[in-house]
Amino acid sequence: MCIRDRANVPAESYVSPRVELPPVQAPTMGVWSSGDFALTEGQMLRSAAHVSGGWRYERVDGPGHWMQLEAPDEVNRLLLDFLPR
Repeated sequence: MCIRDRANVPAESYVSPRVELPPVQAPTMGVWSSGDFALTEGQMLRSAAHVSGGWRYERVDGPGHWMQLEAPDEVNRLLLDFLPR
């Protein structure tokens, strides 16, 4: 993964050499909402290429970018199912 792929990076990172980051080694769940205005489903799905510790993808239909506020029951259900007990 390149640092430029992450949100909120300093502008100078666009003209400096790329910093390569190692893949995420922890099990990772990507949750995307069909109403998200800031992140496309393709971007979320491509995140799997940067994870070596297991990847799970969940799509939530309806809420927007702040789905944890707009659909907290659904997000919490997904988190509780994903996190180890």
